[in-house]
Amino acid sequence: MPEIRNMTLNFGPQHPAAHGVLRLVLEMDGEVIERADPHIGLLHRGTEKLAESKPFNQSIGYMDRLDYVSMMCNEHAYVMAIERLLGVTPPIRAQYIRVMFDEITRVLNHLMWLGAHGLDIGAMTVFLYCFREREDLMDCYEAVSGTRMHATYYRPGGVYRDLPDRMPQYQPSKLRSDKMVRELNANRQGSMLDFIEDFADRFPACVDEYETLLTDNRIWKQRTVDIGIVTPERAQALGFTGPMLRGSGVAWDLRKKQPYEVYHLMDFDIPIGVNGDCYDRYLVRIEEMRQSARIIKQCVQWLRANPGPVMLEDHKLTPPSRAEMKGDMESLIHHFKHFTEGYCVPAGEAYAAVEHPKGEFGIYLVSDGANKPYRLKARAPGFPHLAAMNELVQGHMLADVVAIIGTMDIVFGEIDR
Repeated sequence: MPEIRNMTLNFGPQHPAAHGVLRLVLEMDGEVIERADPHIGLLHRGTEKLAESKPFNQSIGYMDRLDYVSMMCNEHAYVMAIERLLGVTPPIRAQYIRVMFDEITRVLNHLMWLGAHGLDIGAMTVFLYCFREREDLMDCYEAVSGTRMHATYYRPGGVYRDLPDRMPQYQPSKLRSDKMVRELNANRQGSMLDFIEDFADRFPACVDEYETLLTDNRIWKQRTVDIGIVTPERAQALGFTGPMLRGSGVAWDLRKKQPYEVYHLMDFDIPIGVNGDCYDRYLVRIEEMRQSARIIKQCVQWLRANPGPVMLEDHKLTPPSRAEMKGDMESLIHHFKHFTEGYCVPAGEAYAAVEHPKGEFGIYLVSDGANKPYRLKARAPGFPHLAAMNELVQGHMLADVVAIIGTMDIVFGEIDR
């Protein structure tokens, strides 16, 4: 009689639901998974080592490329770590701008997650809906930094520049009639704050649309309810953070527990799950998007009423303005030295963590008094989540692996770094 053996299956890295470069070696008994072994390192770029050979202010752009879906939140942790070593506090307006863009980034991340997670499980329409809203927020990134993704907008001592007075406009073309252009530009006639406020006002209705498609959808519930259950105790033992921990019913959020910037002045709620399954984590992230819209509105109202500087006046840390740099030789030299040589940071060590859309993203920075870090370590929230993959998928079917990878919201830039 032939022996019955387990089958070993390679899931990814080419699989579209592997979200980049995950190679998952699955040991299967028929359709049921007995063991899962994630192989990582296919996107390892040596970010932490590269940062040791560059001045502090030249590594901000590397942070954008760690979790390349939540760009400004990565920058925020890095910039905060430098500021702690330097012992400086950015102006209050810069802090409000940072909080507003952290929440814009959270919405961007959760929209990307929802679209991709839906597509993995078979919900096509929600993907298109999510990208419709992402486009407006990408325009906000582009308006402040000049680029849609890797912004390098946060700088030690504040932000690169103040919010622009008007938003970029759509132009007529062969593809767009004048009437269509007028409709597209209707909410772009005021300042950037007006545009963001308009978005925050209409966004909850968009979230309602996603919920109409998914929350009570029979197929969605069959694919997510009771899949990948994590108990609160186990979630804490595994080092989970963010929606993965809150989905299990633990109300841990750095914005409330260890407030940074101006989060202690914000009025918002922390959603938590009950069962700790994929469906609860979905509901937590959906509610987080609504809460982010609330925080964005509060920031817009404050920023509108309180003009002021967005960068420290300490010119050891901050470059001269563009106008000065182009009209004055000393400023040009200062500008050049600032961006090529940087500045020396006092010897010491600092850890700065932010409530990243995926969990706790931390930067541990060691300085030996030079103009570049002695050591940099990034605490990626996705890493402990992926480490628990074997435990989460055991006993589930092959099709549920896709739902569990989706619920983790994995991005490999930060895991492999």
